[in-house]
Amino acid sequence: MAASTHQINLSSSQWIGQQQSLNRRRRGSSSAAPLVTFRRRSSAAAPIRAGSYTEELVQTAKSIASPGRGILAIDESNATCGKRLASIGLENTETNRQAYRQLLLTTPGLGEYISGAILFEETLYQSTTNGKKFVDCLKDEKIVPGIKVDKGLVPLPGSNNESWCQGLDGLASRSAEYYKQGARFAKWRTVVSIPCGPSALAVKEAAWGLARYAAISQDNGLVPIVEPEILLDGDHSIDRTLEVAEKVWSEVFFYLAENNVVFEGILLKPSMVTPGAEHKEKASPETIAKYTLTMLKRRVPPAVPGIMFLSGGQSEVEATLNLNAMNQSPNPWHVSFSYARALQNTVLKTWQGRPENAEAGQKALLIRAKANSLAQLGRYSAEGESEEARKGMFVKGYTY
Repeated sequence: MAASTHQINLSSSQWIGQQQSLNRRRRGSSSAAPLVTFRRRSSAAAPIRAGSYTEELVQTAKSIASPGRGILAIDESNATCGKRLASIGLENTETNRQAYRQLLLTTPGLGEYISGAILFEETLYQSTTNGKKFVDCLKDEKIVPGIKVDKGLVPLPGSNNESWCQGLDGLASRSAEYYKQGARFAKWRTVVSIPCGPSALAVKEAAWGLARYAAISQDNGLVPIVEPEILLDGDHSIDRTLEVAEKVWSEVFFYLAENNVVFEGILLKPSMVTPGAEHKEKASPETIAKYTLTMLKRRVPPAVPGIMFLSGGQSEVEATLNLNAMNQSPNPWHVSFSYARALQNTVLKTWQGRPENAEAGQKALLIRAKANSLAQLGRYSAEGESEEARKGMFVKGYTY
């Protein structure tokens, strides 16, 4: 198995290089030079380290990237969860966080539309008020439990006020423990800021960190979600976003290949290619789909099983309409969602922290999950959506 997987990664690395060369020819000699130069891997390179987990990783990724389903992201830190609870007048206590997560994770029928759920570490170890582990609640619905493994963003010295993501220290031992607790995939989120450059240093740091995390995760049986979020902050055009996204993803895949990551055993969580949130012109779902799919087809190997978009502050309806537009024609990968606020906002407002509203809150979650399921199948219509679902959720400088 290791030998055949190594061949897969060699061809994937070559594929990326060929795509970049193709794009330079397509755009002409005036195009900016790429951030990295692709080179053929030596035939003496070390074998893939995913080893005994390779088959399981591939099957897990396929299970999450299944038709009509996507990911529910509830991996907000306790501090961020506290902000959500404060918006409905609740204190940030473990009891209140547990009550909200129980509301989400025990929704009957959720597995029809949701294939994976990203949890915060606290949630992975929590149980319902009846003593049933949240992980088991997910498994009963055929939902794969996942875990956020990064340790957050800190300032990147030597950059233009940019950030890097910490958490590689101790990641192997933590990942092994998460696997024992029932997690089968992981998430690591880093960010790229267009108003800050982005600098070559910040892009390289983001790509390298993601690649090391992905290799360590696979080595411990967890499918890594690769997420270099390109922030919505700024007044830049959609063309500028496309340019930056192509640079970021080319560097990410270069380092993924350098770290012998099995492409068939990863999932991506990219930002959609949109104008900056403060740009004077708003792009239509069709335009966003065109730009985003152009970027993905230029940079992402078809070996990758799933593209699970983040919503990044879009309204619930916007995120669903944009996803629907991307599924109007066949794609080389499963194109779906990994939404947090775009699945939870209406739920939270409906629940209001009151036990008597729990059933209504769960129905609100099913409505949003079903809408995005239809969008994954290219069959969604925004007709009948509430005003609350149409409200934008972008917050400048938002932190998780």
